[in-house]
Amino acid sequence: MTLAPAPAFAQAQAAEVDCEQVKCIALTFDDGPGKYAGTLLDTLKKYDAKATFFLEGQYVNSRPAFVKRMVAEGHEVGNHSYKHPDFTKIDAGVIRSEIKKTQDAVKKASGVEPKLLRPPYGLADIQVSDVATEFGMPMVLWTAGSHDWDTKNEEAIKKKVLEVAERDGIILMHDWVKQTVDGMPSIIKSLQAKGYRLVTVSDVIKRQNLQPGQIFPVPEGWEK
Repeated sequence: MTLAPAPAFAQAQAAEVDCEQVKCIALTFDDGPGKYAGTLLDTLKKYDAKATFFLEGQYVNSRPAFVKRMVAEGHEVGNHSYKHPDFTKIDAGVIRSEIKKTQDAVKKASGVEPKLLRPPYGLADIQVSDVATEFGMPMVLWTAGSHDWDTKNEEAIKKKVLEVAERDGIILMHDWVKQTVDGMPSIIKSLQAKGYRLVTVSDVIKRQNLQPGQIFPVPEGWEK
């Protein structure tokens, strides 16, 4: 007797993680999909780890197959602008265009639209918040960075990630940094050995109940 596959919604329910019960951490990868994204996805799949990719529309259009695979394999995709300008130095119309073009590119590549915005450089102001609100998107930054773009050193990246790892942490990384991708098997195994479940950003921030235009974690000096 052959059992029919479980419905998609049942599979999704089974995959949900309760970060109140489980020690969660979210690895996030900005500026992609980078050219090493396929290797990174292979590693994540091997170790049953989920991640969140904050994508640039220009690279979504040049590497759509990676985006389709990210979504198909249960990862989260977020909006990181189209060409990575500083949103605090451009007018609202340009911000809208940057977000919209990326939403459209991700939807075309994967069939889904990002629900979260990570402004380039992690920089936002009231105008950026207002535009994010128009798109119905909260903004998500990070609790700590890996400094991978700076060191480009596999051991240094691993050391930094393990140093800043904390429960419900959101770690900033980049899938265009080869040393990050090369070191990911060791990083994931080390985190899992410490009891962490690698989940999406949405899993980690679920309890925050973020509304469109709100930002998390709240930057120092942010006007509430």
